[in-house]
Amino acid sequence: MCGITGIFNLNGAPVSAVTLRKMTDALAHRGPDGEGFYTDSFIGLGHRRLAIIDLSPAGHQPMITRDGQFVIVYNGEVYNFQELRLELEALGYQFHSRTDSEVVLYAYAEWREKALEKFNGMYAFAIWDRQRQELFLARDRYGIKPLYYTFQGNTFLFGSEIKAMLVHPAYQIGLDKEGLVEYYTFQNFFTDRTLFEGIRLLPAGCYLRVPLGVSSASQPQLYWDYDFREVENPRDEREYIEELDRLFQQAVNRQLISDVDVGSYLSGGMDSGSITAVAARQLPYIKTFTCGFDLHSASGIELGFDERDQAELMSYLFKTEHYEMVLKAGDMERVMPHLAWHIEEPRVGQSYPNFYTAQLASKFVKVVLSGAGGDELFGGYPWRYYRAVTNGFDSYVDQYYAYWQRLIPNETIKRVFQPIWPEIRHVLTQDIFRDVFADQSLKVATPEDCISRSLYFEAKTFLHGLLIVEDKLSMAHSMETRVPFLDNDLVDFAMLLPVRMKLAHLGDIVRLNENEPGRKPEKYYRQTRDGKLLLRKAMAQHIPAEITNAVKQGFSAPDASWFKGESIDYVRREILDGRARLYDYLDREMVSTLVEDHIAGRQNRRLLIWSLLSFEWWLRKFL
Repeated sequence: MCGITGIFNLNGAPVSAVTLRKMTDALAHRGPDGEGFYTDSFIGLGHRRLAIIDLSPAGHQPMITRDGQFVIVYNGEVYNFQELRLELEALGYQFHSRTDSEVVLYAYAEWREKALEKFNGMYAFAIWDRQRQELFLARDRYGIKPLYYTFQGNTFLFGSEIKAMLVHPAYQIGLDKEGLVEYYTFQNFFTDRTLFEGIRLLPAGCYLRVPLGVSSASQPQLYWDYDFREVENPRDEREYIEELDRLFQQAVNRQLISDVDVGSYLSGGMDSGSITAVAARQLPYIKTFTCGFDLHSASGIELGFDERDQAELMSYLFKTEHYEMVLKAGDMERVMPHLAWHIEEPRVGQSYPNFYTAQLASKFVKVVLSGAGGDELFGGYPWRYYRAVTNGFDSYVDQYYAYWQRLIPNETIKRVFQPIWPEIRHVLTQDIFRDVFADQSLKVATPEDCISRSLYFEAKTFLHGLLIVEDKLSMAHSMETRVPFLDNDLVDFAMLLPVRMKLAHLGDIVRLNENEPGRKPEKYYRQTRDGKLLLRKAMAQHIPAEITNAVKQGFSAPDASWFKGESIDYVRREILDGRARLYDYLDREMVSTLVEDHIAGRQNRRLLIWSLLSFEWWLRKFL
C-alpha cells in the first residue's frame, strides 16, 4: 500500500526532478516508510512506500525489470501473487524480492493488459514501457484503490491523490462546474469527473495507455465489469449456503497475508462481525475497533445509531483486543479542515466518523479489515431496490433516477445554481444516470431484472464512492484497508446468486399508493427491510443469531438531530453566513430556505447540510 505519482512530457521535454519530488512529497502520508524516484528524460515516476509485505529494501520502488524495459510504481495488494509468482517462475522469470509489486511488474511484462484478468486484489499502478515509449495505467476491478490523471497541454500527470498534481505548474486549479451539478444531484460522481477542472478519475476495472507524442486525451479501456443476472437452473439453497461459507472464509484468509499486524473494524453489524470471527481463528487476540456516538441529544430513528453493545458482545465471543471511541457533535466541527484536505472531493455519506475510526485503528495496526461490499453484493438495501419497481417495470430508469436525487431534485436545480446557471444549463443529470447502464441490457420484464440492474448500479456508483472515501481516510493515517467481500471468487459467486436468495418480498412487491394520506415513506421502509437472506444464513455459523437477524443499520452519526441541535450554531456560522464562498456558485436565498427547513424540522436534509459544509471547506482548502 503506497502513494504513486508521475509526470509524462508528451512532447519529449525533460522532467523536472524538483517538481517530481514535490508531487511525491504531497503523498507522504500514504507512505511514511520510504520514497523513490525514477526519471528518464521526459518521464518521471514517484513513489511513497507503506511497507506491508517484504519490509526489506528489496521492496523499494520504482521497480525495474532485469532487462530494464519496464518500470513500475504500484499501490495495493494482489492476494494471489504467490500463485502467479510460481507461474512466472515456470516461464523463466527470476525474482529479487518477496513482494506482490514485483509479481505485478513481471506479469505485465509477460501478459501485458491480459495480466489484469489474473489479479485478485486491489491495486492502482503505472508501468513505463521504455521500448514502446508508452505509459500504462490500471485500476482494480472494483475501484478499491484510486488513480487520478489529467492532460495539461503536452503534460500528462497522474497520482493516487489529486493533491499530487496540484503542485505541478502545468495545472491551474479550477472548479469543474458540471461536476458540481453532478455531485449536488447524486451526492456522488457517476462519471469520471471530479470537482477539479480537467482532472479525471480512472474508472474502476479500466486501463489507460498514453504513448509519447499523443496529441489528444486517450480513452480508458474497460477490462472487467459487474454482471448480476439470474441463472437458468439454480441449485438447492443448502448448496449455495455451503459454497458461500467456503468462499467467504477463503476470502478472509487470503487477505490476512501480511508482514505487519492486521486488525479489523467491528461495527456491531453482520459483515464486519463475520470477518472478525473468521480472522480471529487465524490471528489470536486480533485487535478490533468500534466507533460509537453520544446519543443524549438524538431522537427518532437515530437513537439506534450506536452499536457498541453488539460490537462488545462479538469482541467477547471472539476474544479480540478491543478499542472503542465515542463521537459527539463537536467532533465534526473540529475535523472538517483536515477531512476536506484528505478526502479532496466530497462523496457519498457523511464520512467524518470513518476518519476518526481510521485514526483510532492506525494507532495499533497498519492493516485493517473492513466489511465494505457485503451490502452491495448480497442485497443489503432492499428498500432502495424495491423503490425502482413499485410502480411498473416500463419506467425503471426514471423511477430509480427520481430516488437517487439525494440532494437537490431536478425542479430545484435551476434556482439553487442561479449564479452559474448559464454555464451548466446544458447538463442533463438524467443522462448521466442512464449512462451508468450503458454497457448493460435494460430488459426489465420481471422484479428479478429490476433488482439485478439495481445491484449493478449501486456497485458501480454507491459502493465505488464508499471505497474512495475508505481509501482516502485510512491512508490519511498511513493505514491500509482491505475488503474481503471484494474477493474475485466471492464476487463472481454473488453476481450469479438468485435474487430470491437475497430478498424476501419479490413475490409481493410493496407498491406505493400515491393517494394514501400520511407518511408513506416510513410505512414503505418498514415493509421492505429484508435483504441478505442467504448471507445471513451462511454467517449464522460464525456470529450470534441476534446479529444475523438484526435489521440493517448503516454506519452514521445522528447528524439529523445534531444539525438542528448542538451543531446548529456551527451550521449557521459556516453556511448561512452571506460571506460563505459557496455563494459564488449557489443561490444564498434558496440554500437558506432548504437549510431552515431542516432546522425547523419540516424536512430531513442532513445529507444536503453535510454536502454544503463539505463544499465550503473544499473551496477554502483548494481554491
